[in-house]
Amino acid sequence: MAGKIKTQLDYRNKLILAPMVRVGTLPMRLLALEYGADLVYTEEIIDWKLLRAERRVNDVLGTIDYIDTTDGTVVFRTCPAERGKVVLQIGTAAAERAAAVGRMLQEDVSAIDVNMGCPKDFSIKGGMGVALLYDLPRAKSILEALVQTVSIPVTCKIRLMPDVDDTIKLARELQSTGISAIGVHGRTKTERPRDPVNEAAIARVAKSLDIPVIANGGSQSITRRCDILKFARQCGTGSAMVARAAEWNVSVFRPDGPLPLDDVIRRYLTLSVRYDNSPANTKYCVQMMLRSLQESPIGRRLLDSQTMQQICDIWELGDYCRETQLVYHQAGNQGRRACRPRTLSLDQSVDGSLGGGKRQCFEGQTSNQEQSVIEENICFIRANFPQDNELPKTKLFLYARRNNLELAQYEVQQKDKLFKGIIEFDGKRYSSTFWEKSKRFAEQAAALVCLVQLGVEQRDTLIANGAMMKPVSEVAAPTQNSFDEPSSKEISAKETPEQKPIEIAVKDYVVV
Repeated sequence: MAGKIKTQLDYRNKLILAPMVRVGTLPMRLLALEYGADLVYTEEIIDWKLLRAERRVNDVLGTIDYIDTTDGTVVFRTCPAERGKVVLQIGTAAAERAAAVGRMLQEDVSAIDVNMGCPKDFSIKGGMGVALLYDLPRAKSILEALVQTVSIPVTCKIRLMPDVDDTIKLARELQSTGISAIGVHGRTKTERPRDPVNEAAIARVAKSLDIPVIANGGSQSITRRCDILKFARQCGTGSAMVARAAEWNVSVFRPDGPLPLDDVIRRYLTLSVRYDNSPANTKYCVQMMLRSLQESPIGRRLLDSQTMQQICDIWELGDYCRETQLVYHQAGNQGRRACRPRTLSLDQSVDGSLGGGKRQCFEGQTSNQEQSVIEENICFIRANFPQDNELPKTKLFLYARRNNLELAQYEVQQKDKLFKGIIEFDGKRYSSTFWEKSKRFAEQAAALVCLVQLGVEQRDTLIANGAMMKPVSEVAAPTQNSFDEPSSKEISAKETPEQKPIEIAVKDYVVV
């Protein structure tokens, strides 16, 4: 079938980071490349999540961001260091949506892969993942639509059918759509990682096709790079993608052998801070690396962490994290602290945390003193309040009782998927400029603002635990060497001149 491919991506004899939900985000992909992977797949991203996202050039981070317009979260982020090596995997059940995603992202990724192997109920019930293997007309229509639409390679990733001959027939049909390669997980729809991988079946599929086949599923026997190469040879493919073994220690790709886990975690956290990765995603990836060590003292500290600063403090990177976040905030990075509902103006100031409290009138209010709102950029972090009697709302309740004051009155605004709490107490109104993801957290954040203004909560404490940012005037400007480059010699050696890591000028210093 004639396609529209104008660029090529060689899938032969490649070691690849497999697509893994919540793991294959930018920091992990960059680290895999740094340690020796040839190609990296994103986590599976569902088509409609991408289609409702907005593409933004992030001059502060030096990235291309696709932002969910309903809650401001990053759906997909990429940077020049992975150009030519990153493959976007999508979950889809509709040719039209798949093609729309392809048109939208083809300039920012090197190839598009369709997930036809996920056995999870969410995928199957939506007609995605492994469900497509049992709906061949739909599977082919999706691949054909992509091949005809985009100018980059299109691939798919499948699982084995119970009968290997059926898998071969299926793979040949998929090959006929014009795709450039196919990944084969050596287990069936009902088999799980504890079941042995069927290397012989992958080898039979590879021998039957004209396009490259990428073997997948061998993590049980993989602890170092030579094991990946051995797995590929035994599968007769030359190329292999690694999931769980890389999730546990991504330095498995290193030619010189894997590194100690602490070294990998510290480097991963450095990249996570450098590229403003979400704390929840960062925490999850580190948990997957720790595995059984989650029950250790360090593991328990990680489980109690909610902010990037708290996570980094465990590995003595807290100062680096705080300084970097402040630099980005000064430079206007639209990170989580600046996240606002799409129904509000993005130009409205949200940096009240960088000075004292500020006053602002809410929608529909006049500007007189009684109706103005005192605001601070404070977020509520549940881990900072291990006991229920320490919660901000509880503290404010007790403060009111002790001082014979009327109890605070709360109201919550909801816009899109975000919430802002407003509190009225002792004749004044308080709120946080930080939009929370739940009504309860929004009320607690507003109570925190009130407590800070009353002197019950101390700013220094909130700054130390990540609820506030340190005022700009109290932080010395970082030097050029304060920030690690996003790649090391291993990745630099494989880059073309136009793919070298970028440098971003930020006021009087440079973030690299």
